[in-house]
Parts: sequence; structure tokens; C-alpha cells
Amino acid sequence: MTTWAGRTAAEISAAVREKRVTPREVAAEHLARIERLDGRVGAFRTVRAEAALAEADEVAARGDFDRLPLAGVPVAVKDNLAVRGESTRVGSAATPDTPADRDHVTVARLRAAGAVVVGLTNVPELCVFGTTDGVLGTARNPWDPTRSAGGSSGGSAAAVAAGMVPIALGNDGMGSLRIPAANCGLVTIKPGHGVVPTGAGDGGWFGLSENGPLATTVEDARLMLSVLADDEPALRSEPGPLRVAVSLRSPVAGVTISRPYAAAAREAAGVLMKAGHQVRRADPPYPMSLATTSLAHWTAGTAADAQHLDPRLLTRRTRVHARLGRPLMGRVRSGAAREQLRRRLEPFFGEYDVLLTPALARRSPKAAPWHERGWLSNVLANTNYSPLTPPWNLTGWPAMSVPCGTLPSGAPCAVQLVGRPGTEYQLLEVAQQLQERNPWRRTAPMN
Repeated sequence: MTTWAGRTAAEISAAVREKRVTPREVAAEHLARIERLDGRVGAFRTVRAEAALAEADEVAARGDFDRLPLAGVPVAVKDNLAVRGESTRVGSAATPDTPADRDHVTVARLRAAGAVVVGLTNVPELCVFGTTDGVLGTARNPWDPTRSAGGSSGGSAAAVAAGMVPIALGNDGMGSLRIPAANCGLVTIKPGHGVVPTGAGDGGWFGLSENGPLATTVEDARLMLSVLADDEPALRSEPGPLRVAVSLRSPVAGVTISRPYAAAAREAAGVLMKAGHQVRRADPPYPMSLATTSLAHWTAGTAADAQHLDPRLLTRRTRVHARLGRPLMGRVRSGAAREQLRRRLEPFFGEYDVLLTPALARRSPKAAPWHERGWLSNVLANTNYSPLTPPWNLTGWPAMSVPCGTLPSGAPCAVQLVGRPGTEYQLLEVAQQLQERNPWRRTAPMN
């Protein structure tokens, strides 16, 4: 008997199109795995078991399988994106438990492509922090359940890493796709601004947040990105020799990169050199003001999201974060600091095609009730382990996290790839070269 849990989205959709398996059979097997494992992982805020099986039957009844790139593929959705008939709680007791009357456009595109939504995944309150824990649930890293899956797309990443779904939808405002992907051994891409629909108004952290895929393979990430962007499925195109800059420097002064993550970047650099790329050490000219610019945008985005919520129902760390950001909203909305950063970094990307860095500075914090701790301890924990992701939200340029190597615990390690605007598929090709020459295990060894 073929087992479909743990298979890729590309494998599942091909099997459904060829009628080797039905969408219901695929959904049922993944729902059974969720029931068996999620008590230990904490990926899902809500599981749509009956609704998912009904949706799988609807997909099976369609006569256009050949036009469905995600035919019968189970997908999880981050709990800050609307799913028709389900509430969108964003990890908070302050949000209403009111079912959405329509899908977010990205969810609608996944469904139109034949995907089946099996549930909504846990996030930290208002998606603020890089650990996924709160009053609605805690997401653990399936490779090491004593550690946080990361955040804020932590539940989505944990669901994929545990084989509960082959792909998941998340978003990234300061690293919220790349951080949990790096922790959980997944491939993700934060697309550049305007590639995938985000939403309207201040809810997208003033243009910092982008929706994107979480997957176990580059092929699945490429496939899902093409659906989210409403593109034709991108064909493989081996990139010619690229100019790759390797930087082991933290953008935030005083934060050092731990040995395993530095080693992962060096290993990836060696792989790309053997693939024919021109690789050299070079650090982007990060300004000293980057930390304060990042903090201003981080807090202001939270202030915008919290302004219509009852503060008494928010956790203390979120209230403090929003209060600090409130007076900064006007300055952040102007976009002046982001434009200044882009102008500073553009010459570097005139000299190099791709920037390769460690994805994180160190492994994720312990899986603990961080939402019960003070604001400063949360900010320091986040900054000390994930300083490398925020610059590329501020610029609006595409950035990926790709598995490379392992930590001493046996959990995955990862690197980050950054490119100029419009180079999403070029980055995916570079990631494909890393995957082919340095293959990684798809999912955590959970039973």
C-alpha cells in the first residue's frame, strides 16, 4: 500500500491526475497523521477534518485535473489569512471568533489549483515574535520538540516538517517564513514586493509582509509560488555562472553567528563554487542604524494591527510592543527609511547577483511560554537568534531559506539566499543546485 503522508505536493498531484489515488484518500491519510502527531507538535489551531474531506470530494468531482497543479494536495494555512467558514484568530484572545465569509486571495488561488485546506496553523499573538506560543497553542520543532518551531509561521512550518501536510501557506514581515523554515529544515521563499498578493491597508506591516510557501523541496516551493503569484508553472532553467557574495556578518552590531550556521554558509558556498559560480566573501554595507530602523517598523506594524483590539485581552509583551510603535506609525508609513536602505544596498547588488548568508545566528529558543515573559526578554531572544532576515523585508527584495547541514543535536541547519527584485525563480534555481548536490531529509523522523 502506498503511503502519501510524507510525499511531496508534486508527487501527490501527479498521482491524483493519473487517478492512482483519490483526493479523499490523500486527505484522510494526512488527517490521520495530524490526529496522531499534533498533540506533540502543536502545529494546528484548528483542523477542518469533515470540511477537508468534503473539499477533497469536490476536487475529485472536477473534470479539469490536467489544469490543477495542486490536484488533491493537502495544505495548511497560517492563522492570519482568511479561510471561508473559519475564524481568523491571529493567535490572540483579543480577536473575534467570527467565521470569514470569503477566502483570502492566496487561499482562493490554492483552492482553484486543486488544493484541500486541512486546517489553520498556530502563530504567536498578532504574528509579532519569532517563537510560536500563546494562549491558543505552542508549535514545537518536529526535529527537536524541546525547541520552538520559530515564528511567526511556526505552526505552518511544523505541520510540513512533521509530514502532516506537504506544503503550507505562511507570510513573512521580519523573517516569519525564513525563521521557522530554517529551524524545521524546510524550503521557503519570501517573494519580492508585488509578486504575491498581500492584502490592503496597514495589516501588511506597511508593506513589509509577503505571503509565500513552505515546502520540503525546491520543486514544491516553486510550484506553490507559481500558484500564489498566478503564474504559469515555472520551467527549470539552469542558471549561468552567477556572482555570489558570502557574508558571515550579522547586520545587527553585537550579535555573533554561531559556529554551525557559519559552517553551513561555508559549505553552501563550496557547493555553489563547484557548480560553476563565482563565489567570494563580501559583506553588504549594512548601516549602523539598521537595528533601530527594524525595531521601528516591527513595533509600528504591531501597533497598526492592535489599534482596533481590546488591549486588556492582549498579552503584556504585545501591549508593550504596540505602545512603543504607536508614535512611529507616521514615520514608518512614509517609507523614507526603507528607501534610504535600498539606495545604500543597491550598489552591492550591482556587483553581486546573489547574497549567501547563514539563515539564523543560532538555534531557536526553548519551546516555552514566552508570551508570559517580559517584552525585553522576548526581543533579545528574537534578535540574538534571527538578526539576518529583517533587512530584506525593509528593502522588499526576495529572500529564501534553504536547508544545509545539521546542528550538533541532529536538527537541520540552513542558509539564506537574497537577490535583486524579480529574481525569485533565479534564487529557486540556485537553491535547486544546493539541494541536488547536498540533499537533505524531507521530514522529521516522527511516528
